[in-house]
Amino acid sequence: MDPVDQGGRRETPAERLDRKFADQLQELRVMQTGAQLTAGFLLTLPFQEAFDDLDAFQRGWYLGLVLLAALTTALVLTPVAVHRRLSGRHVKELIVDATHWLMAGVLGCLALLVSGITVLIFDVVVDRSAALVTGSVVAAVLLVLLVVLPLLLSAPGTHRHPR
Repeated sequence: MDPVDQGGRRETPAERLDRKFADQLQELRVMQTGAQLTAGFLLTLPFQEAFDDLDAFQRGWYLGLVLLAALTTALVLTPVAVHRRLSGRHVKELIVDATHWLMAGVLGCLALLVSGITVLIFDVVVDRSAALVTGSVVAAVLLVLLVVLPLLLSAPGTHRHPR
């Protein structure tokens, strides 16, 4: 198949899918590190002396974060399982599309984890009001950075070439 110009690249559709999947794997490695760090932080908390001092809200919030960390880990691992199962079946486009949506889920879960951990820490160290305000601000900043900014950058007319 003849290569097609894809925004300055001359690659076949198969080469393009291979490149996109390789890019996704790199992004997944970064997300996996984030998921591991947040899950690792959460898993150490019950073994701290101060954990016994948590109130019912804090314990419930903590357990919700542990479940969210488990879901995030499952979402990070799913593209690997999909690829392992479907590799060699000539469905790379399906794998790339599925991985795209799974990665969006991972980003969302990581944003919720970071915001939620912020709430838990501020609730323990300062108070609940400060925790909810700070967690909301962190969530808003993550929404802007992870959703709004990419949308703005992908809008028509935003692709400028460096001079």
